[in-house]
Amino acid sequence: MFIQVIQGHVSDAAALRARLDRWQTEISPGATGWLGSTGGVTGDGTFVGVVRFESAEAAQRNSERPEQSAWWSETSKLFTGEVTFHNCREVVSYLRGGSDDAGFVQIMQGRVADPARFREMYDATDEEGLAAFRPDLIGGTLGLHGDGGFTEAVYFTSEKAAREGEQKEPPAELKEEFEQMMSLMQDVSYYDLSDPWLRSPS
Repeated sequence: MFIQVIQGHVSDAAALRARLDRWQTEISPGATGWLGSTGGVTGDGTFVGVVRFESAEAAQRNSERPEQSAWWSETSKLFTGEVTFHNCREVVSYLRGGSDDAGFVQIMQGRVADPARFREMYDATDEEGLAAFRPDLIGGTLGLHGDGGFTEAVYFTSEKAAREGEQKEPPAELKEEFEQMMSLMQDVSYYDLSDPWLRSPS
C-alpha cells in the first residue's frame, strides 16, 4: 500500500467537501489502484487528507491524468496558504485499517528517531489483545514519510467511545508496547476529525 497525506488551511470546508464529492463522482472511476480516502477539517480550519493507493506507481499514474491535474488546479484555490504533501511508501495497516465505518478519526503526526524499529513494533502489535481492550478502535494506518516523519490515522466508532477508551488502563503487556512506541515519537501533533469524510471505490 502507498499513502499520500495532504494538508493545509482552508477557509471554506463545505466548498472543499463539495470538490471532493465531485472527485469521487467524476475522477475516481479512472483512478486505477485507488483504495480509499479519509479527510476532514479540524476546529482551526486545518484540512488533513489521507489517500490510500495500491502502490506508489498507481498514485503517480493518477497524478499524471489530465482530469486529475485540472481538478487539483481548481481545488487548490480553496487553500489559504501552503499545501503540504507527504508520500509514504512504507505503510502499516492494523485491525481493519482505513474504514468508512468510523464516526471519528484521529490523525497523529510526528517524527521518530528509529523508523525501522518503529515499524517493527507496529508489525508486532498484539492485534487480538488490542481489539479486546479497545472495542471502539476499528483500525488504523501508519505511513512513514521517508525522512523520519510519520502520519498515523486511527479510526474509532465514535468520538465519545474514543474519549472513554482513552481513560482505560491497558493490560500490562499492551501498556509496555504503548510506552515503547511513545518513547520513539517526537514532536507529535494531533488532528481530530470529528466529522470525517470517508470515501472508497463504489
